[in-house]
Amino acid sequence: MEEGTSKSPGHTGVTRPAEPCDDGAHGPGTAPGAACGYDARQWDVREGCEVRQILDRVADKWSLLVIALLDRRTLRFTELRREVDGISQRMLTVTLRQLERDGLVRRTVHAVVPPRVDYELTPLGATLHDTIQALVTWTEEHQEEIAEARAAYDRRERDQGPGEG
Repeated sequence: MEEGTSKSPGHTGVTRPAEPCDDGAHGPGTAPGAACGYDARQWDVREGCEVRQILDRVADKWSLLVIALLDRRTLRFTELRREVDGISQRMLTVTLRQLERDGLVRRTVHAVVPPRVDYELTPLGATLHDTIQALVTWTEEHQEEIAEARAAYDRRERDQGPGEG
């Protein structure tokens, strides 16, 4: 198993086929009883499931920040380290190597003294950036609703008192 990945809680090693959509709630044109083609549990229960490993990688906070920073520009390691607040040199190195291994980031070493290393998104990485941007846009559009929901939850928890819930 790769560094930074772990088995999911409840891991059974069993692969389940997609379950039928009995209510047609999985989008227009999905017939009742037809296979949905998507079962969130499917990627979460298989030993060594690549989908889970990829999701763990690209959903990591450091990976998200690196991918966002490399959108439409090439950066040196030191520039990335300066831009990603709170990341250690070792964690940035590990993150960049993993993203390079997954084909999302390209590393270019220039034969100069001192050596210069540049990082940029690959075309595949650029497509992931579009997805990340959609998530950021959704978050920005709904941040007030989420803040209200959090405040209401905190009020309910505070008003219930200890041991009631």
